[in-house]
Amino acid sequence: MTFRSSPIPPGVLTVGAVTFTVFAWASAFVSIRSAGAAYSPGALALGRLLAASLVLAVLLLVRRQGLPPRDAWRGILVSGVVWFGGYTVALNWGERLVDAGTAALLVNTGPILMALLAARLLGEALPPRLLAGMAVSFVGAVVVGLSMSSGNGGATSLLGVVLCLLAAVAYATGVVAQKPALSFGTPLQITAYSCMTGAAICLPFTGQLLDELPRAPVSATLNMVYLGVVPTALAFTTWTYALARMPAARLGATTYAVPAIVVLLSWALLAEVPGWLTLLGGVLCLAGVAVSRYAPRTPRTPPAPATPADGTPLAPTKGNRT
Repeated sequence: MTFRSSPIPPGVLTVGAVTFTVFAWASAFVSIRSAGAAYSPGALALGRLLAASLVLAVLLLVRRQGLPPRDAWRGILVSGVVWFGGYTVALNWGERLVDAGTAALLVNTGPILMALLAARLLGEALPPRLLAGMAVSFVGAVVVGLSMSSGNGGATSLLGVVLCLLAAVAYATGVVAQKPALSFGTPLQITAYSCMTGAAICLPFTGQLLDELPRAPVSATLNMVYLGVVPTALAFTTWTYALARMPAARLGATTYAVPAIVVLLSWALLAEVPGWLTLLGGVLCLAGVAVSRYAPRTPRTPPAPATPADGTPLAPTKGNRT
């Protein structure tokens, strides 16, 4: 007789992993905004990824998981360079120029890009609703860009919008690359070695980190460590756990809740709230994502009543009325 390793049903574990990931990633936008006041984008990315790599290396030793199979390395390297490295630097830079809520609204156009890349690279269908959703999200991004460029320092704010959109592209690319790798390695292996790859890519920022670390306030350094431990090491592991058990596009849709959580956290902790025009553009971005992922339910056709071999209909009975 075999026993399950955990008394908790797998479906409950998956939902729990997704929920933890969403809240951890929402908190990351606020922590980046706070730590970014003391650390430059590259230094903050390197410090975050080094802290995450240390935690993940310990988890690998505790779980006795070594190197992943050779077939997983292509996805690991692409995900590590583009998502863990490129996304982190772009988002850190972008959040120096726009508030946390606006950054979250823009980055969460990622599920549309994810579906588009999956169609192009994995041969998935490209339904008309995806194209319609992309159009709506594009309009939303334009509205956000116009709202950010209409005030003081508009040029740098517009640059922040572009950087956040680049982060969304990196996020989508990383997920699509990571999905096939999970067929060969465990979620912890894929996360750990992707993170270490990202840290290696950010090593050119070592001089900046060493220069800024002694002068940074303790709160900023603690935020950097928090970013490495919770939203990166733990949340990326729970993300890959869920990704191994759900379609990438469906899992990406769960991040719809992130911007709302970020706006509430940034309002409570940073006293930041995006302007009404920015919020309108952000809502359009998310509406486009929702349109792209909407699938109308097909009505179920009730089964035809059974008939004898001679074609004579059955006599009506209780619960089977004609």
